[in-house]
Amino acid sequence: MLPFYLRILLVAGAVLALVVVGRQVRRQKILVEDAVFWVVLAAIFIVLAVFPGIAIELAHALGFMSASNFVYLAIIVLLLWKVFTNSGEISRLKTRVNELAQEVALAHKDDAGADGAADARAREAERDA
Repeated sequence: MLPFYLRILLVAGAVLALVVVGRQVRRQKILVEDAVFWVVLAAIFIVLAVFPGIAIELAHALGFMSASNFVYLAIIVLLLWKVFTNSGEISRLKTRVNELAQEVALAHKDDAGADGAADARAREAERDA
């Protein structure tokens, strides 16, 4: 059986997560695409808390001693998956920032080279005059 305190904790945590995610989306500090993960996760926890039979049956089918252990493991696995996907996204963004920095540096070098050539021509024209 899923203890009552764990059911209350799941619902409270899910509601708190929904409030925090909603505020972050409203303040445009988190993208809606990223918020979807947290909203779905909160919904899953509410379903597990309201219908503990689902967690109990899954725990029994997978060989867990208690539904609580199953819920805790599920939370850990989901959060590790989110950390892994975030790491991949951060790596892609770092690569893109480096590419953009190199493009900007090359653009400034080309501008400086063009300005330098124009300055040299102006000095030559002044000398000739």
